[in-house]
Amino acid sequence: MRIIIAEDDNVTRLILEAELHRLGHKVLTARDGEGAWALYTASGADVIISDGMMPGVDGFELCRRVRSAEANSYPYFIFLTNLADQSFVRRGMKVGADDYLTKPLDTASLAARLVVASRICGLYRRLAAQHIELEALNEALYAQARTDPLTTLANRLCLNEQLVVLGQKVAAGETYCAIMCDVDHFKLYNDHYGHLAGDAVLRSVAACLKDTLRSGDRAYRYGGEEFLVIAPVRSNAEAATIAERFRVAVERLAEPHRESPFGIVTLSVGTAVTTDAAEASISAWLGAADSALYRSKELGRNRNTFRSAA
Repeated sequence: MRIIIAEDDNVTRLILEAELHRLGHKVLTARDGEGAWALYTASGADVIISDGMMPGVDGFELCRRVRSAEANSYPYFIFLTNLADQSFVRRGMKVGADDYLTKPLDTASLAARLVVASRICGLYRRLAAQHIELEALNEALYAQARTDPLTTLANRLCLNEQLVVLGQKVAAGETYCAIMCDVDHFKLYNDHYGHLAGDAVLRSVAACLKDTLRSGDRAYRYGGEEFLVIAPVRSNAEAATIAERFRVAVERLAEPHRESPFGIVTLSVGTAVTTDAAEASISAWLGAADSALYRSKELGRNRNTFRSAA
């Protein structure tokens, strides 16, 4: 194990260092608590053996610092002292010590303490590893709950959460466009090619939308064959240009669709921009994009219609 000694008495420090080396441990030494703290912050330790009474930073303050530090390890802390009274022991345990040894040093007692220390450190390492695994699992589950399993785009839950933050940005004066997209004649596609092929087309369209996103844009599966892109913009003209880019990108995929008048898979698109700071403007904004989408369908599909959310 890696052990730090904090001891101002030269004889005791040398004896302790020699015995620890004999037991096969790596040892770092300091003459006071400040020096031991510097060693610990620089490279950590499995065990710290510290005198309780030292000039400057004593063992109690050293122990408090170690226990207050944010670290991925738990150093086993042993006080070394001439005092064997219970008040000293209680004081040491209160600041976070695990055990104590009295001077003059008894090597058998030291070896026994280090066996316990090794077990405690090993247990802590296993618990820490399990904690890291649990955190990673929780992060994965969090992301999975907010991802559409078919298209791997963000889902409605993710959208609803992010709309809260988006509303704050809109209230602060930022401008966004909502681009609502619907795969044209998708039911006819499923009826002709089958649902497995329909799923494949949705994945293809989703991948195309994802590839067309700019930095800062976000794409969501809004439901069924509908997708939503939210993008920061500076003008209505920029919003219309961005929306058209998505429509054209899907059209260029040239996915065959015999039941469509276009002969390929296409998108109907509705776009709306809002800068309204009212809290209700978010739902009105999405409603405007949805209304614009239905207007595109009424006008023959495979087109983009812009509508103001005001």
